[in-house]
Amino acid sequence: MKIKVALIQDSPVFFDKNKTIAKMETLVKTSAKQGANLIVFPESFIPGYPRGFDFGATVGNRTQEGRELYATYVNNSIDLQSNDLKILERISKDNNAYLVIGVTEKQSHNGSLYCSMLYLSPTKGLLGVHRKIKPTGTERTIWAEAGGESLVSFNTNIGLLGGLICWENYMPLARMAMYKKGVQIYIAPTADSRKNWTATMKHIALEGRCFVLGCNQYFTKSMYPKTYQHLAAKSEANFCPGGSVIVSPMGEIIEGPLFDSSGILTAELNLEDISLSKLDFDVVGHYSRNDIFNLSILNQPDIKNENDA
Repeated sequence: MKIKVALIQDSPVFFDKNKTIAKMETLVKTSAKQGANLIVFPESFIPGYPRGFDFGATVGNRTQEGRELYATYVNNSIDLQSNDLKILERISKDNNAYLVIGVTEKQSHNGSLYCSMLYLSPTKGLLGVHRKIKPTGTERTIWAEAGGESLVSFNTNIGLLGGLICWENYMPLARMAMYKKGVQIYIAPTADSRKNWTATMKHIALEGRCFVLGCNQYFTKSMYPKTYQHLAAKSEANFCPGGSVIVSPMGEIIEGPLFDSSGILTAELNLEDISLSKLDFDVVGHYSRNDIFNLSILNQPDIKNENDA
């Protein structure tokens, strides 16, 4: 089976959920018209990854300005119990495309935020959500941790989808949790624009014998609204140059990495290439040593079959 994928390397309308969703819809329409079956957006595309912000938090102290900024972030985050989800599902359905969207998610029953990855089907709507199990560094100030129930995978009409967000991909056992489910299209939205990240994406493709879609924003400090410019004063001007990349199951780069501009990476993936790549290596098959190693993953759900949804 062959499918066409599109990775959106662009910027949100920062901290404005409604305008970002409108921009996202335009980008989806563009990719869908070019035949994309699967369209991927970066980490926290809605309402934006707050690079350079400290939310007024230092050890032992929080500021009122920081609390007010956090409240703004909360108000512009995605609530899956609200009309937000209906809008995103409509965009997927109208464009007959699967969407994987990086968002900051709020939940009505608590005050915490999560760095989440939404999986949307054009026929079934929301298939499920992966929430980051370990925010990195000071991300922990704004994002809570999810548990094993967040290590989701989906058997869809375009292949078996799964993945991890940003530096979760440096967690070997989290990667193995995805491999054990047989993920064919491994999706890795990120905020890491270092050139070394490309090597990580290539390694995961080789290790998991899967297609890897690494998707990042293109964002410069000047794109922040004037209201927030001072909060990122210590950051470099071009602090997120992108680096989105598409990698084959043999670790070869198909498209990208794209640096220093907005753009859409597209590629046609032949899922048969996955079987070909496993002749000499299969991390959960003939190259595993289950007589030596045993990985137990607490609360990881079974693969969700789209057609049973």
